[in-house]
This record gives sequence, structure tokens and C-alpha cells, in this order.
Amino acid sequence: MQRFDRYVLSQLMVLFGFFALVLVSVYWVNKAVVLFDQLIADGHNAGIFLEFTALSLPAVISLVLPMSAFAATVYLTNRMSGDSELTVMQSTGFSPWRLVRPVLFFGIIVAVMMAILTNVLVPKSVEQLRQRQQEISSSVTARLLREGSFLHPSKGVTFYIRDISREGELQDVFLSDRRQKGREVTYTAERAYLLRDDAGPKLVMLSGMAQTLGFDNQRLSTTNFNDLTYDISGLITQPTQKRRRLNFIPTRELLFDTEAISVESKKPVAEVLEEAHSRFQQPLLALVASLIGFSALIAGGFSRFGVTKQIIGAIFLLVVVKLVESGVTEPARNDPRLWPLVYLPSLVGLLIALGLLWRAARPYHPVRRRSAEVSA
Repeated sequence: MQRFDRYVLSQLMVLFGFFALVLVSVYWVNKAVVLFDQLIADGHNAGIFLEFTALSLPAVISLVLPMSAFAATVYLTNRMSGDSELTVMQSTGFSPWRLVRPVLFFGIIVAVMMAILTNVLVPKSVEQLRQRQQEISSSVTARLLREGSFLHPSKGVTFYIRDISREGELQDVFLSDRRQKGREVTYTAERAYLLRDDAGPKLVMLSGMAQTLGFDNQRLSTTNFNDLTYDISGLITQPTQKRRRLNFIPTRELLFDTEAISVESKKPVAEVLEEAHSRFQQPLLALVASLIGFSALIAGGFSRFGVTKQIIGAIFLLVVVKLVESGVTEPARNDPRLWPLVYLPSLVGLLIALGLLWRAARPYHPVRRRSAEVSA
């Protein structure tokens, strides 16, 4: 590439990195706050929070990359127009078709990055995240070992611990079991321990009392005990083998084992194909966003009042592309023969960019034509 192409491409990559970092940070903070409240409230430590955050980052990055590419292109084009750099290059004979070349290279680079994310990193991270969620949902420590809080690990069960010693002894334990129809059993104990054997986790309570209340006759019976073993395996959600979701099945399987994936996921064939082709469509949107951002600004030409209108117009054109995407999603998911519609938004965006470049290459000057007619 020539010096101008290298200059523009380097500037675009720097700005792209900046906008991507800002947007990822904004999305990550919003997501992390909700995730932090959820995990910490369930008794998990900061390590689990960081792990879940890292696994959710690829999906967040794939979401903001097209917006970052568009913002970088618009910002650089606006700056080069304000500094008359584009005017100088056009005066040397560079047409809009020639000026768009580094933007095209930039869009292709971002599209390749997006393709790696949507086809490799995002499915893997989503699958790993779901597995970790299932593993953590079965954690005895996270679900039961929380001091000073009334917990509801299962429907009809209330559990409370006043304090936990350094040796792992549970002090002042309260357990209410209302799962059996017609009666409620309440256990209280001065001390308790969590143990695990081959049959599963057990709660061993010492120096306590069991109170059984019959709802039919409203009779309350009490039993004092020195030690009592309570099976808590039913309170813990064990990870079950569930069918795979479409969003973390590899693209190769979606395309070449469509029927099998449809049966496994219990989703229509059309929806499987739409998921597969959308992973290629999203990278194309990053390329389209870059081209629209550049072509919309350069088509407006130079103006002393800036390019605010052109920027608003570029944003509007992107909205049009997203509306087309929303409009074709439902038909593509209902009819497997209509999977080519998935690529219609990118096609519409490319046609818009080409039309704007064609207009910029053939500007209309009514004043010059009128002057030429008068001189003739």
C-alpha cells in the first residue's frame, strides 16, 4: 500500500482501538454490576466473578466492534476533512473510489476479527460459561454457608446460620422443611457440620430439637436430639446434561449437520441455518458500517458549517440497515429456503455506500453549468 493508505489505516486502527476500549468498558461495567450483585449475593467469591466476567467478554466485544469501526471511520474522516487533508488529496487526483481503499482494508480487518469472535471465541466462551453456571449452582458452600441470612435453597425450605467458626462449625442453625404435604418440620441446633459421603452432602446437627407441625390437626410434636443427620443433597441443584443451545454449537456443525442439530436442540431447521449464517453476517456489518461512515461524509463535500448533517445521515443509514436486519430475521427463521435473506442487510448497506461514493465522484454543480450556458 502507498504512504497515504498506510497513514489512514494506522490512524483508523488507533481510533478503533480507543473507541472499542471505551465501548467495551461501558458495556462491561453495566454487565459487571448486575453479575457482581448476583454472584456475591449467592455467596461466591471475587474469583468466580472475574471468571464469569472474562467468559462474557467475547460476546460484549463482538457487540461493540461494528460500532467502534463506524465511530473510528466517522471521526477520522471528519478530522481529515476539517484539516483539509481530503481536499489536498482530491486536488492531486485522488477520486473517492481511491480514497476509500484504506477504509476498505480497515473494514476487512475488523470483519476478520469479528468472524473469529462470532465463529470461534463467542461459542466457546458461552458454552464454558453455561457449564460453570451449572457447576456453581450445585455448590453447597455457595448456597448454604452464609452467615446471618435466611436462605431458600429449595422451594419449601428455609435455612439460617448465625455464625461460622474458623474450624467450620455452624452455630445456631435453623432449618424449616415444608416440602412434605400436610406437615412442617423445623430443626434447631446449637452446632452443626457439613459433611460429604458417597451418598452426597449431609448436615450433622448437634444438641438440637425437631418440631413437627401437622396442618390437619394443628398438633405440634417435639423431639430433642443429641445428634441428627439431615440429607441436604435434595437442596442442591445438581448439574444435569441438557441439550446444547444453538449459540454455542460450532458453526461447522450448524452448516453441515443441520438436521441432527435441529433434532438435538429441538429447534426448526430454518432457525439453525439462520444462526449459522448470522455468524458470517455480523462481520460483514462491521465492513458495511465503516464504508457507510466514510462515504456518507465524503459525499457531502466540504462545508464551513462542518459535517454534522452528514454524521446524522450516516447514523440514519445504519439504522436503516438494522431495520432491514430486523425485518428479515423472522422470515429466515420460519423458512429454511430463505437463509440468503440473512445477508440482505449487508447487501443493502454496500449498495448505499456505493451510491454515496458514486455521488461523491460525480458532484452536481448547477452554478457552473449556468455559467457555461451564459458564456456560450
